[in-house]
Amino acid sequence: MIQDQLSKLRLKLIAITLAFSFIPLFSLGLVLYDRFYVTYTDKVYDNLSNLVENKKVTIDLFLAERVAQLSNLAQTESYRDLSQEDYLEHIFSVLQLHSKSFLDLQVIDQNGICVSYIGPYKLRGVDYGHEEWFKKVMAKGIHVSDVFLGFRKYPHFNIAVSRREGNRTWVLRAAIDSDIFDSLVRSIHLGKSGDAFLLSADHVFQTKPRFGHATFDTLDFPDIPRFAGTRVSSLTIDGQTSLFAMTWLNHKDWLLVIKDDPREELLPVTRARWLLILLLAGGTLLIIGGAVLVAGGTVKALISAEREKATLDASLTQSSKMAALGKLAAGVAHEVNNPLAIIMEKAGWMRDLLSEEDIKASPNFQEFADAVNKIEFHVRRAKDVTHRLLGFARRMEPTQEDIDVNLLLNQTRSFLENEASFRGIAFVSNYQSDLPRIESDTSQLQQVFLNIMDNAIDAIDKNGTITVTTRSLPESGEVDIAVADTGKGIAKEALEKIFDPFFTTKKVGEGTGLGLTISYSIIEKLGGHIRVTSEEGQGTTFHITLPLHA
Repeated sequence: MIQDQLSKLRLKLIAITLAFSFIPLFSLGLVLYDRFYVTYTDKVYDNLSNLVENKKVTIDLFLAERVAQLSNLAQTESYRDLSQEDYLEHIFSVLQLHSKSFLDLQVIDQNGICVSYIGPYKLRGVDYGHEEWFKKVMAKGIHVSDVFLGFRKYPHFNIAVSRREGNRTWVLRAAIDSDIFDSLVRSIHLGKSGDAFLLSADHVFQTKPRFGHATFDTLDFPDIPRFAGTRVSSLTIDGQTSLFAMTWLNHKDWLLVIKDDPREELLPVTRARWLLILLLAGGTLLIIGGAVLVAGGTVKALISAEREKATLDASLTQSSKMAALGKLAAGVAHEVNNPLAIIMEKAGWMRDLLSEEDIKASPNFQEFADAVNKIEFHVRRAKDVTHRLLGFARRMEPTQEDIDVNLLLNQTRSFLENEASFRGIAFVSNYQSDLPRIESDTSQLQQVFLNIMDNAIDAIDKNGTITVTTRSLPESGEVDIAVADTGKGIAKEALEKIFDPFFTTKKVGEGTGLGLTISYSIIEKLGGHIRVTSEEGQGTTFHITLPLHA
């Protein structure tokens, strides 16, 4: 019945522990993952946005510098001077010193005729009057073309600026090397599958992308109206979903695009998700294991409490036995003290008679005197025993003395060394050198030590070892004294009765069964504890634990 109740209690404890553990664990894990996902995604988007914005500034600056160089040249030089190819060649060489991106330079009159040219081709006299770009530069003053091959069969783009000089409007035009332009875009640091490129307004590549396309290919890209700033979107292009960071250039209607694989950028999020799953799985196993252990430990603690209760009941029974023994001892002591007093009185009277002269002359006088001395000695010993019995019965308060336990054990051992040596028994001292002193009763402790060591000698009988060990127990403020013998040990059924009054394992007539009972009572009065461990054939060990301060 009790076992069934304990099993139900164990299951209930496991269920309650799991319920109150899983709810906060999973709630906290999911909230943390959601916050991490949102924060990290925002960080990735911000990084891409900053990257495309920074590169836009660089490209715009490149274009602005080239336009500014041509504009400054057109504004500072005259049409007449630049129409002379020798002078134009000098100007072109100066441009080349500051920038290697210029491929050629030409001056075009207001009719679209090239009047002067410096470069690898023969373009003087070419008529551009019907070209769309010429019309635009004449109308707006500046024109930047898309990247094209032209007769050069090499990707490049043109920058043209116009100037009105008196009644004449003329154009200064230069071709720009697109390789340098491409390098500005390709210098963006991307991941393994990332890409960066420029698109014209009609989705034609103006720079060569890293993967899948070439310059002048048309990308199936959604129409995106011109907008200010940057924009990061997830788009599916050519069947592949990627993150696209986009911004329009200021000096040309080109869209700067940075493409990145979301799986690569969000890899830490994926790892965090799997880590969370592993942590939750590990936490689940740990909580289940902990719940089982806690529930099992609680049930074991209840079982242990029941056993301690049983032990306490046995201790109370022992106390009742001790109380009964105390009353018996008091009666015996009183009964023995009276004849002892009479014997002592008569012994004194006999000593007085021995002092008379006629008796002193007797040849047996010395024997009479020795007999009287022995009678008085043994009467005093008997009175000491009865005094101890009365002390045990009345629970006399012990005296408080500062005691060196190691020294007291050595003194007690000295009383038994002759007998031990005669039997071939050796004492081994295993003392803690810095053992703290205690406050206790010297005589009562010596009685306990003497009793236990004497019992050890009887248990060994012949040829063995008695090991006395002392050690400090700082955590509890106590000292522990262990007396271990190599005797025959005590049977398990007898071990439970070892401190019972009149119980003895010695032969009939060799023991009264009161020695350990009195020792138990003394140690308890001194605030300590005594316990015994034994195994048949292996010996017995008594542990005496005493407080440092009574």
